[in-house]
Amino acid sequence: MTELRAFSDDGRPVTALDDGSGPVLLVVHPGGGDATSWDGVVRCLVDDFRVVRVRRRIYGPGADIALPHSMAVEAADVLAVADLLTPPVLLVGHSSGAVAALEAALLRPSAFAGLVLYEPPIPTSRLVAGPAGARARAALEAGDPVEATRIHMGEIVRVPAYLVDAMFADGHLRETLCTYAAAQIAEDEALDALGTGIDRFAALGTPTTLIEGDLSPDHLRERLADLAGVLPQARVVTLTGQGHSAHLTAPDALAATIRDAAARSGPSSDADC
Repeated sequence: MTELRAFSDDGRPVTALDDGSGPVLLVVHPGGGDATSWDGVVRCLVDDFRVVRVRRRIYGPGADIALPHSMAVEAADVLAVADLLTPPVLLVGHSSGAVAALEAALLRPSAFAGLVLYEPPIPTSRLVAGPAGARARAALEAGDPVEATRIHMGEIVRVPAYLVDAMFADGHLRETLCTYAAAQIAEDEALDALGTGIDRFAALGTPTTLIEGDLSPDHLRERLADLAGVLPQARVVTLTGQGHSAHLTAPDALAATIRDAAARSGPSSDADC
């Protein structure tokens, strides 16, 4: 594994993890962790693909999060890394990383042969965080990252209460979640700042695979369906028995879906994990 380095529009350095060789997959990881959260999926792909994972600036060690954060900044970072790669490139995004990927594709659709978007929490007909976002910000500024993260997980992501309780009962997991509290709240605000409505994507003709889990929160599946209704070349793939974290619970199934999307859009391989 090597590290790529680019410079975004604002002059800030953007780094990316570079593994494997072959057709190029550019991955934008979800919130709540760093690029290594996709290690399991990458292991299923690197024998046949070059997998480049953008290190999102707000999730780096000791990240200096400039507020207000914006998805435009994230999209520019994605494009800066894409400029280092040889086409065709399949752009893969997960959760808020999928929103960054979608915004990057909208800015420069010619940069990508296709898109794979796993449950992007985009404000289609309603905001993502809304009033809960303001309360999470207040808790964070009051020095309570645990409460801020609880609000994010329970009221914004809408993880069932019993699962949130279980997460916070695990001391190591609670510490990990709270490490990224400032980044999570900043990106919640960035998502809402996009405003409701997705008509701007109607002209994006890039072949797109939209992934959902049948156990995922209803609002994520509803937002995905809204997006599928607007994108001209979209298809929906449902991962049976999975939720929003198939990169951890079923990396082989997620990798297989990406392989299929690659075969449809250009970069391809017939091998299995």
